[in-house]
Amino acid sequence: MSVVIRFRDITKMYQMGMEEVHALRGVTLEISRNEYVAIMGPSGSGKSTMMNIIGCLDTPTSGLYELNGVNVSEMNDNQLARIRNKEIGFVFQTFNLLARSDVLHNVELPLIYGGYNSAERKKHAMEAIEKVGLTDRSHHKPNELSGGQRQRVAIARALVTGPSILLADEPTGNLDSKTGAEIMDLFDLLHEQGNTIILVTHEEDIAAHAHRRVRIRDGHIESDELVTERRIVSHTPMTTA
Repeated sequence: MSVVIRFRDITKMYQMGMEEVHALRGVTLEISRNEYVAIMGPSGSGKSTMMNIIGCLDTPTSGLYELNGVNVSEMNDNQLARIRNKEIGFVFQTFNLLARSDVLHNVELPLIYGGYNSAERKKHAMEAIEKVGLTDRSHHKPNELSGGQRQRVAIARALVTGPSILLADEPTGNLDSKTGAEIMDLFDLLHEQGNTIILVTHEEDIAAHAHRRVRIRDGHIESDELVTERRIVSHTPMTTA
């Protein structure tokens, strides 16, 4: 399988007043196309920083980050914005939908930024809405939908540009257990259809849906496990040359 994400000795340091905070300390990792990966770790472990770098929302202090073979480690903000719009579909815990816009317009948004014409936007948006089972809700506004339906809209919006990866940050955090299970069933289906999915979560039952679990602690990869046929086997972390 082709490599979608390649980290080589990634570090991230923040200056907090007089203190230096080392969020990531030499992380090396590869994620291949159509993998289903959970990134886990306690608060302060570095998993959110890792998610932000994967999603091109932040840049590393040092090291190499390649997305689909393109070095994005040193891109400027405009270049990163174009990569985010084309290559990455984001699903957030808080949905991040426009309250005054209907489902169709919310899903169209990445296509507007991508320069698609009106007919193309509607076609692609309706295809994404159909994938998440909300065709009959396309003209409803978010306040007319349940929490699970709103998250489905967010997933459709993430899918609409045909991204290389779906990056989901605690995607069931604002949902009850039954609705959360339904959303995770949808992620399972999307993975079966060929999508590369990365979940950032602290919940073991959510991570159990993934086929690989990467645990972060104190800015390092603590473990990297591949789950095959309900059996966990060690996936040896790579070392830099």
